[in-house]
Amino acid sequence: MAKNASLLFLIMMVCLSEGVLDSHYYLKTCPNAENIILQTVYNASIHDPKVPARLLRLFFHDCFIRGCDGSVLIDSTPENQAEKDGPPNISLRSFYVIDEAKAKLESACPHTVSCADIVAIAARDVVTLSGGPYWSVLKGRKDGKISKASETINLPAPTFNVSQLIQSFADRGLEVKDMVALSGAHTLGFSHCSSFQSRLRNFSSTHEIDPTLESGFAQILRNKCPKPNLDKNAGQFLDPTSSTFDNVYYKRLLEGKGVFGSDQALFVDSRTRGLVGQFAQDQNLFFKEFAASMVNLGNVGVIQNGNIRINCRVPN
Repeated sequence: MAKNASLLFLIMMVCLSEGVLDSHYYLKTCPNAENIILQTVYNASIHDPKVPARLLRLFFHDCFIRGCDGSVLIDSTPENQAEKDGPPNISLRSFYVIDEAKAKLESACPHTVSCADIVAIAARDVVTLSGGPYWSVLKGRKDGKISKASETINLPAPTFNVSQLIQSFADRGLEVKDMVALSGAHTLGFSHCSSFQSRLRNFSSTHEIDPTLESGFAQILRNKCPKPNLDKNAGQFLDPTSSTFDNVYYKRLLEGKGVFGSDQALFVDSRTRGLVGQFAQDQNLFFKEFAASMVNLGNVGVIQNGNIRINCRVPN
């Protein structure tokens, strides 16, 4: 019941968010806002090459729960376990980059730029800095006050099939093309074994290994994720050029080398196979559709009458 109520809330917020945001929202109130965020993100990425993938993932995980309201940034308290401590979010990192950007913005233009907008702008910046497309981020989001770990059950899982993925994205007002394009964010980043190890052993009553997984790659993954696995940091990069935003992710799906079951399913299912093929063949097309879909995702659950948190970790 709680899950259905949460999804209904999201659908209502998608409808309310239409036409609210503006690419020039801070033009008069904080004209240097985007430059401040870009510089902060750039400096962090230079010192830690894992930052781009982490900030991009942060945007997804924020927008998929209660919409793009910065609720994923809120810290848990004795009275409330927040989103960042829900099972799918325990591995989220680099919150400090958002904290640093917020501190600089509060100094430059106090009580003006929302935490939700910082996350959205930072996600665009890490894509561009990694060689991906640039797009104009629509701004004007307000920050949410509610963050519940229990609601992270609504995040799409790496074990989802295409029907489950389509439904998850549709619940947020996003189409199949959005889903396939946004899955391309997996061109950046790394996954721990726990997210894909079910594909490697005892997959089903008839297959020891997921049959959609290319056999040589399956063996590589099995070697990296032995059973028992004593290395909690063991895992696999989601594509071989994991620090570069490109279309190699889709090319790997054509070869049966998607790390997640939900990734490989995009090429197996006839509803999404064509888009995978198009994006694998034409990187410019992928960049165009990814940018458009990031704008669509950024419109999910926008709060019109909320407030702007002074500290992104604490509701006002």
